[in-house]
Parts: sequence; structure tokens; C-alpha cells
Amino acid sequence: MYPGNLLMERKRSVSYTYNLISALKWYWIFSLVQRTSSQEYAHSIRVEGDIILGGLFPVHSRGERGVPCGDLKKEKGIHRLEAMMYAIDQINKDPDLLANITLGVRILDTCSRDTYALEQSLTFVQALIDKDASDVRCANGDPPIFTKPDKISGVIGAAASSVSIMVANILRLFKIPQISYASTAPELSDNTRYDFFSRVVPPDSYQAQAMVDIVTALGWNYVSTLASEGNYGESGVEAFTQISREIGGVCIAQSLKIPREPKAGEFDKIIRRLLETPQARAIIIFANEDDIRRILEAAKRNNQTGHFLWIGSDSWGSKIAPVFQQEEIAEGAVTILPKRASIDGFDRYFRSRSLANNRRNVWFAEFWEENFGCKLGSHGKRNSHFKKCTGLEKIGRDSSFEQEGKVQFVIDAVYSMAHALNNMHRDLCPGYIGLCPRMKTSDGKELLSYIRAVHFNGSAGTPVTYNENGDAPGRYDIYQYQIVNKTTEYKVIGQWTNQLHLNVGDMQWRSREHIQPSSVCSLPCKPGERKKQVKGVPCCWNCERCEGYHYQVDEITCDLCPLDQKPNANHTGCQLIPIIKLEWHSPWAVVPVFISILGIVATSFVIVTFVRYNDTPIVRASGRELSYVLLTGIFLCYAITFLMIGTPDMVVCSLRRIFLGLGMCFSYAALLTKTNRIHRIFEQGKKSVTAPKFISPASQLVITFSLISIQLIGVFIWFIVDPPHIIVDYGEQRTPDPENARGVLKCDISELSLICSLGYSILLMVTCTVYAIKTRGVPETFNEAKPIGFTMYTTCIIWLAFIPIFFGTAQSAERMYIQTTTLTVSMSLSASVSLGMLYMPKVYIIIFHPEQNVQKRKRSFKAVVTAATMQSKLIQKGNDRPNGEVKTEICESLETNTSSTKTTYVSYSNHAN
Repeated sequence: MYPGNLLMERKRSVSYTYNLISALKWYWIFSLVQRTSSQEYAHSIRVEGDIILGGLFPVHSRGERGVPCGDLKKEKGIHRLEAMMYAIDQINKDPDLLANITLGVRILDTCSRDTYALEQSLTFVQALIDKDASDVRCANGDPPIFTKPDKISGVIGAAASSVSIMVANILRLFKIPQISYASTAPELSDNTRYDFFSRVVPPDSYQAQAMVDIVTALGWNYVSTLASEGNYGESGVEAFTQISREIGGVCIAQSLKIPREPKAGEFDKIIRRLLETPQARAIIIFANEDDIRRILEAAKRNNQTGHFLWIGSDSWGSKIAPVFQQEEIAEGAVTILPKRASIDGFDRYFRSRSLANNRRNVWFAEFWEENFGCKLGSHGKRNSHFKKCTGLEKIGRDSSFEQEGKVQFVIDAVYSMAHALNNMHRDLCPGYIGLCPRMKTSDGKELLSYIRAVHFNGSAGTPVTYNENGDAPGRYDIYQYQIVNKTTEYKVIGQWTNQLHLNVGDMQWRSREHIQPSSVCSLPCKPGERKKQVKGVPCCWNCERCEGYHYQVDEITCDLCPLDQKPNANHTGCQLIPIIKLEWHSPWAVVPVFISILGIVATSFVIVTFVRYNDTPIVRASGRELSYVLLTGIFLCYAITFLMIGTPDMVVCSLRRIFLGLGMCFSYAALLTKTNRIHRIFEQGKKSVTAPKFISPASQLVITFSLISIQLIGVFIWFIVDPPHIIVDYGEQRTPDPENARGVLKCDISELSLICSLGYSILLMVTCTVYAIKTRGVPETFNEAKPIGFTMYTTCIIWLAFIPIFFGTAQSAERMYIQTTTLTVSMSLSASVSLGMLYMPKVYIIIFHPEQNVQKRKRSFKAVVTAATMQSKLIQKGNDRPNGEVKTEICESLETNTSSTKTTYVSYSNHAN
């Protein structure tokens, strides 16, 4: 429902009781009755007729210093008054409208003052008041003779809303219908208080709706309002405020009021107040002409030309007076005016008026003087400095003439009354010529029902109708005050008929503003920013960026993207995070792969050499079977690099689980078996010459593969509990900057699983290191215990460095690269240490010094153990005694076991049990 039905409740200073008492003050009635006929009609127009219509027009302005009336109003007063007279003439001539019935008028001057209009309107109710004159006698004792007052069937007027409200309170008591041609206050739509009031102009609630639509269409949401004190201004602003609040999207920065009697500097103060909210450039004005002109003057004085964007109500409309000499400050102002048209018939009528043919208008002589700037004889109101009127002047020829804007509505109001009377006559007096008794005795309530039911095309060709509240439909023209080539004009830029039709392309702003100006509290947020509302001001907000992995859901909400997505460039949506893996061409992969390739080549060379020289003393002395197992483990340690860098899939992930710890397990299981064997041999030798058990090659292989099987069983259990699969880890490279976020394609091997997989191999490595320490005293002549020891010491150092590097980079964005490279390089270095310390010296002898790869003599287990034991004891003594004392013992003890200067590789493998 449109706001024509909006009821604007306001307290009035004059209550119904006061109005009733005022209406019944008998001294008023009797004073009016006692006047002479000339006095009675000296300030009113009276035209006889079968039906009399009252008229209320602001013929004069408000007087000052206690004087009720001021200067003559040529347009708003005389033009509108003559429009009623013109309409009455046209109706009386129309054979199809109120045939054989003549309309008369009783027109009064309101002097633009509500209290004065109230007194004048008592004239309309005289005929309806029964006068008790039983106690009144003339001087000669005869009863008085009262002049019968005219019965007013209906009233046309008033103009100002405040006047109509005051008069409506009187007329409703006596059930006299009233039709206004200019009152637009929303308060008058209250059918419970102003039930006999109707109007041919739309109420300000429609106008306020149109103004809200204009503001919204221009993209403005932060405005200030300015109203003249009184019903029109305050009601208009109240309607605008309420509609904007109901619709939403428009906020009121300030709501200021212009006093009825403004003090000096009041308008400058208002401008300064408006500048306190500089973002609210749009100013909604419901004010009278004088106030509009003075506020524009104040804005000009304060050098605010071009700052304010004026939205004026119909009181501004397309009038020249408010903008006269204020053209630049008013440029771009958007104003609204009820849709109207110039009535050509009235123009011809008014131009033909003269002093001779218009004696019925008691104010016409005053208008004549004002219009032509002359003086009518000695009784004229102008002083002697003016020229004397000839009476031959002509309107439109000797003076300018432009039809006043509300003339159309005055004519439509009179015709509304005539059509209602015509329809009423047709129903109450069928076939009766003239007024029938039934119609003469009808009351205003019956006529009101016919007024509300009229429907006809008005003087401008537009339909004239009323709703249940007596309001006319809203039809407005939208104007903009423009300056084109130094010529000013009000240009029609749109219209409003229940909805806005605005031609934004026809709008023109100040020449310095090439784009449409704005009046907003806060600029729209950029894409990817959300609005954080300022408390209490829904049109004001701060813009906050959707940070990190958040994206803009709507104007006020940021939400987190799903785990596998990141915000797009402007944070208005989410996009999939790119998935990466360790590429072969990456520097993090090139180095480990290069080391692995060298290691695989070197390992393959050693294996081939050992196979080629499988039966030579060096190969046999190193323990061929365990050497091949150890070399296999070294080869696997190098080969695991390719599985760790390869693209993860089910096969690769399965192989990673199997071989991640298997290579190290092969290596350290073989080394542990070797060191344990050496330790047991020489420990046994200290006690007896009997060889310990399980030192044969077959036994060593069984022990080694038993240790390896534990690793394989653990892997098998791992496969059952947690089958291998690939995952995309979006948390690993979830950087603070979403632009750098990546998903890492990887096998689902957790750090705990990795520790468990490598943990067994590390346990073997640590155990092997312990045995290496225990066998450090065994002479290098007899076995490779010392190289194994050095190998294990170095390996422990490598893995001690690996742990902080691997686990210390768990939070790094380069985690995948660092950990993979660290793990593969550590395993390759471990394999390289074993290969270099245990086998490269042997290969060097085999290839470059084959003369040393010979067996000098075969020694029994007993001889080997005895020699090793003796040498251990001598070394211990050498540590306890001075250097000179031990030499003799060494020579004596080793007299029979002196070795040659060349190294002799002793084999005792055939002495096993």
C-alpha cells in the first residue's frame, strides 16, 4: 500500500472543543448579522445561485505587527480566485452539467493565516445555526429582521495545509464537505479527524514516497532534511523519514527546522549545522518559498556553491522566485510538482478581464494597480508617485502573464463539486427540473459520499478520483534546475505515478562534476571487503578486508574457504589450491638423485668386483655371504631415493613402506651379525680355545635374515592396520599468504609411522655401534672390527644431525622438500660411509694391488685366538708401562709369531664348528 493511507498523528494547539466553542460564540454571529450589506460583502465575493459554494483563497499575504492581512498575492491569490470564477461560469453554461441549476459562490480571503481563516469560515456556517432572537427587540420594540444567510453546500479551499486543518475542524461539525486545491499535509489523510475533507492534489506522503524513490534511484543513502515550521514542512519531513525507515536504505543525518520567525543569522547557523555531516550532501527541503530563497542565500554566503544537492518539494516546484539571483547555488536542484497542465481556456478568460467586466471581484482593482504599476484615482491604495491607471490596460499585453501552477487544481476541485451535485440531483430528483425539495434538505454527509465517488477527466485530461481518505492519486513531474549556455530552466527529467520513471541521462550537474555526485555516508566496499556497520547508523560502515583464507560471502560476512580451496585474487570466492609434488627437476631432488646414482654405480661396481674375485683371500676374509647382504642393503639405501621422489600412487606408496627401512635393516643386520661374531670369538678365546657357536656363514645368514624378518613382519602388520593410500596434504604448505598455498600430494605416512619404520633399523645401528666399541681392541690384522667401528661412529653422527633437521622443519613451508631431501641424503650418506670404509679399501687392493690379495698361510682357530689375545695383552701393558719397558716383552711374546712387513689376510672361516 502506498503512503497515501499513511496516518500522520500530530497534536494540534486548537482542540475540537475550542473550535466548537469558537463556532458557537453568539456575539460573533450577532455582530455579523448586524452588519450592513455593504459591510458584509466588502471583503468577500458573493455571486447568487441555486447552490452556493464557498471559496477560501490567500488573496493577501500574512500581515505584520498585528495587521491580519499584508500585500496582495497576484498569482496564488487572484489567479486561483479567478480560476474558481472561471469554472463556475463554464459549469453554468454547460447544458449537460447541473442543467437548470445555477451555481453561486461566496469567496473569502484567508490572508495566509490560519486563525484569520477560522474567523472567516464562520460565514459558511451561519445558515446552519439556529438563532434564538426571542429576547432581542429593536428600539421601537419590534422584533429584529435578520438577513437570511446563504447556505453553503461545499467549500473549495484552502491553500495552506495549516489553514485547511483549522477550517476543516469547523466545517466537519456542520457537515460541510471541503475540497482543497493545494493542501498536501499527510495529516489531512486521517479520515477519522478530517472526514469531510477531500483534495484534488496528492498528499505529501505520496510526494515523500516520490522523493525517497528519487534519492534511491540516484544511489544516495545519507541525506539531511530541512523543514519550515508548521504542518506542511514538518508533516512532509515526517512522512519522508517514516517511509525511508520502512523501506530502508536511506538514513537521515540531520533533521533541521526553520522557525516561523527566524532570527538574524538563523539561516547561516542552519548551513553550518548541515556542514557538520559533509557526507550528507543531499538536502530534502519541505519549506515555503521565502525560506527556500533565504537558505540558498545563506549557502551562497558561506561559499558552499556546488556542495549541497537540493531535493525540493512542490513548494519549490518550478518557481522562479526561490532561485532568483541564486542560480549557481541552485544549479542541479531536483524538484517535484504535481503533474499539471496550462489551461488555455483560463488564459483567454483571464487576459480578457478588465475593470469594466470584472466588478464581481472586489480585489480586482487592487490587482490592477499591482499588476500594471499604476494608481486608480484618489481612492486607490497606491501613493501619488505612481502613474494613473487609464483602465484600458490589457493583461498579457501591458504586463507579463503566466498561469499559476495550481489553477488546474482549482478548476478540478470546482468541477468535482459540480459532478457530485449533478450525480446527487440525478439520484434524488429524477426528472425534476431545478432543485427538488429532497435535495434542498439533504445534508453534507450525503453530498460527501457523491464527492468521493466522482470519476471524470479533469481540465488537463487526467482522471480525477478520490480514495477512501479523500486523497487524489499521486501524479508528479520531476524537474531539475539546469544552466545551459548561461540560460536557466526547469527541465522535466521524469515523472512519478505510483512508481518512479527517471531519465538519469537528461540530468545535468555542475560543470565541474562530470559524473553523478554522491551523498553517501560510506563508499561501497571494494570486492573482497565486508561492511562493519557503525552502531546506530545503518548507512554508515567501515570496510574490512577478508583476510587470510576468508572470502566475501555477502556485504557483511566473510567466511573461511574449504580446506582444499583458497580465496581468489579479490577474495570474492574460493578456488582450488594447486597440488604439487617433488619434481625431478627441482634442486631439492637433483642433489639426492645425483648422490644416489653415484652410490648405485659405486655399489654395483663393488658387487661386480666381489663376484669377479669371489674366491680371493680378501673377499673370503671379509665374509662373502654377509658382504653381499650388506651390499644389497647399501644398494637399497641408494635406491629408496627414487621411490621418495617419484610421483605418489598406490604402488609407489606400497614400495616406500617396504623399502624405507629395509635397506638400512639389511645393512645394519649384517654389520651387527659381524660385530657380534667378532665379539663372541674373542670373548670365547679369553676363556678357552673352543670356537663359539653359530659363527659359520650359514649361521650368520640365518641370524641376519632373522633380524631382517622382524622388519618385514612390522611392515606386513602396518599394511594390514593401515593400508597404503595417497593423500593431498593442504596443511603442510598452508602459508599465511593464500596466494602461495599449495596442496602436497604424498603418501599417507605419518611422522610416527616413519619413526616406527626407521626405528628398528636405528636400533640395529645403535646395537651394532655398541659391539663396535666392544671389539675396538681386536687387532686389525685379524678382522675388520675397526673399520666397522669407524663406520658406525660416522653413521651415528649423520643420523644425529638428521633428527633435528627433519623434525625441526615440521612447520616450514618447505617441509616436503627439506624432509625428503634430508631423509634421502642421510640414507645415501649412511650407505656411502659403509661402502667407503668397508669395501673401497678392499676393492682398491683387488684392482690395483693384486699381489697383496694372497693367503700366506692358513692358521688354526687356536693360533689366531692365541695371537690376538697376546697382542691385546701387550697393547694393554703398553698402555700401562713406559715405552722402553714393553719392547722386550713384545719381542719375547711374539718371537714365534712375527709377521712379515706385508699385511697377511688370515682366514679362519673354515675352523668353525
